[in-house]
Amino acid sequence: MYLTFVTFLPLLACFVLAMIPREKVESVKWFALIVAGVDFILSLPLYFEFNMNSADMQFEYITSWIPQWGISYHVGMDGISLLLYIMTTFLTFISILASWEVKKHVKEYMMAMLALSTGMLGVFIALDFFLFYVFWEFQLIPMYIIIGVWGGPRRIYAAVKFFIYTAVGSLLMLVGIIWMYFHFHSTVGVFTTDILLITEHINLTLDQQKWLFMAFFLAFAIKVPMFPFHTWLPDAHVEAPTAGSVILAGVLLKMGTYGFLRFNLPMFPVASNEFLPFIAGLAIIGIIYGALVAMVQEDLKKLVAYSSVSHLGFVMLGIFAFNHYGLQGALLQNLNHGISTSALFLMVGMIYDRRHTRLISEFGGIAKVIPVFTICFMIATLSSIGLPGTNGFVGEFLILLGIFQVNGFYAGLATTGVIFAACYMLWMFQRVMFLKIEKPENEKLTDMTGRELGVMVPLIVLIFWIGFYPTPFTKTFDASIDKLVKQVDPAQFMPHAQDQHAAKTDLRLMRLKLEQNGNLN
Repeated sequence: MYLTFVTFLPLLACFVLAMIPREKVESVKWFALIVAGVDFILSLPLYFEFNMNSADMQFEYITSWIPQWGISYHVGMDGISLLLYIMTTFLTFISILASWEVKKHVKEYMMAMLALSTGMLGVFIALDFFLFYVFWEFQLIPMYIIIGVWGGPRRIYAAVKFFIYTAVGSLLMLVGIIWMYFHFHSTVGVFTTDILLITEHINLTLDQQKWLFMAFFLAFAIKVPMFPFHTWLPDAHVEAPTAGSVILAGVLLKMGTYGFLRFNLPMFPVASNEFLPFIAGLAIIGIIYGALVAMVQEDLKKLVAYSSVSHLGFVMLGIFAFNHYGLQGALLQNLNHGISTSALFLMVGMIYDRRHTRLISEFGGIAKVIPVFTICFMIATLSSIGLPGTNGFVGEFLILLGIFQVNGFYAGLATTGVIFAACYMLWMFQRVMFLKIEKPENEKLTDMTGRELGVMVPLIVLIFWIGFYPTPFTKTFDASIDKLVKQVDPAQFMPHAQDQHAAKTDLRLMRLKLEQNGNLN
């Protein structure tokens, strides 16, 4: 129940927040910040109580929800979801702290942020397909509202595009879920939407795996986003408010990579191996394409947005390396991207609040005027590049090490993305921070406030912590990675006869059969 409480606390706080008069803006802000801070603190014991040596689900809670359909409220987490869950609570707190300058409909804004937090947290702990899909769709609504109400001049276009892209992909995933629901009953004799039972016992031919893989692939590839499903992302990032961009980059994109790890690889292992060249090809194209397009951007926020396409290409490449190094690097780079790119979006938002422009040509020479801002921006930039000593280096190194064991040619092409990243990030930094001050407005810029430093310092600490000592992070998912590697190894793939035998001896399946037969009788 503890996991449920932490997950739903932000949503419950929305009802309390609704009773606070909208005129009390400061009270609204502080209440939302305190709730987000408490939720983050409450999520930390999950790390310390987590058994790092186990690949099983932990903090598990299950109770019947709609028994006649085999639907249950089933939540839990393993090493794949633990740090993503904690990062969600952390970035929600950071995002609300960074939203202090929001002036329009502050009460509704904070309610949307807190509701979004519950939706995102639920995705990472849901162990029932029905529950997972509810959370997956629910988080679209507050994000759509955040972009559409508090976004930039083209906010409606960006919000609608974001919603349509993600909803269309989700509908195909829903078709796949429904098909598996009835197929599982026809082969095993039980109606259930339990993710763990279906993953372990479903019997699929190669063709069935391929079709289902593609149905889930589209939903998750749009979310990541992978090339060529990425076109919604730059618009959403550019038009979203700063906190919206942070949540998009730090959490929502990770739901796509999480989906591949939780569903595509363990449920469709043979199809995953079959699609390796296809996925690797799209990932490498995304790495190079994202970097080249970022290089020619004149808008700071759009540059960072396209860099996400490139960085998430590395994550996808690591996932489909199917080995320990690649998967370890992918999971770590998930966190790294959430930290580094969130820091960049926050700093772009800070400079926009001062100059009301994001055009690179409008800046230059401001390092002398705002030195503290420059130092923080430099650290975030170097982290995004993957400089040794920062978090980005560890993740990219492990991914390249993993994919090199699979295909040296893939690794060589992906490495060019690292070079391009250094080019576009350092060139951007030079044009914004150095050269001569040619705009009089830049001479009057103020340096970072105490609140802004409070936003940035935790992210900078994490950048160097993971860069120099990643073990506390990597050890959380080592056991889960080992299990996943065995699941996608063709030599370990069990024939259907063994799966059927396992289904007959599974206690939960037997109980479900007895319950459903009893209901039928």
